[in-house]
Amino acid sequence: MSNVSTALLRNVPLLSVLSDEELNLLARVVSRKSYARGSLILGVGDPTDSLYILISGRIKVFMSDLDGKEVILAILGPNEFVGEMGLIDNSPRSANVVALESCEIVCISKGDFKRCLADNFEMAMTVMRGLVKRLREADNQIGSLALMDVFGRVARLLLESAELIDGERVVTKKLSKQDIARMIGASREMVSRVMKHLQAAGYIEVRPNTIVIRANILWPE
Repeated sequence: MSNVSTALLRNVPLLSVLSDEELNLLARVVSRKSYARGSLILGVGDPTDSLYILISGRIKVFMSDLDGKEVILAILGPNEFVGEMGLIDNSPRSANVVALESCEIVCISKGDFKRCLADNFEMAMTVMRGLVKRLREADNQIGSLALMDVFGRVARLLLESAELIDGERVVTKKLSKQDIARMIGASREMVSRVMKHLQAAGYIEVRPNTIVIRANILWPE
């Protein structure tokens, strides 16, 4: 028996396009799971059986080699989702997902997810837009690795992570220097140096839990 309310599902942007009847049906079959910080939620090669929607907390999507070296593909927060690609092409999980902090997740089974997509055009379009967004981000990351130095990669990541809040470009996602290093394929030491330079030159202002972008850090004058 699910303990998920329709009100909770209605607050998830991906599901907000569903009708009341569809939400009521979905609330009866979805499950809600809790994960402690550091828990492995999904592993590479796992069978693809559900869509995972984050209700609270943060998760890290990453790949690693045999030596344990990580490349972070994404850090996701509340209302974001993961696992949709495997549900569409029926392939096993292609990345690991770990809880960066305690989190609550709603799981929608493959069958229920596909029924929702088949019955609701707007939900299908939302999923497609999410897939296109991730493909563009992957293209940008590949281009950055090939064409930009570490300074440019750090700058691009900060700009792409920023939101416009009260007229300021602000990075609200918690990104440690190690996280940034693993997202752009550089060492933590190099990232630390670049961040210090950006701060000293006035391009960024580091506040508790946020980074404010003060100037064009991608092509500084």
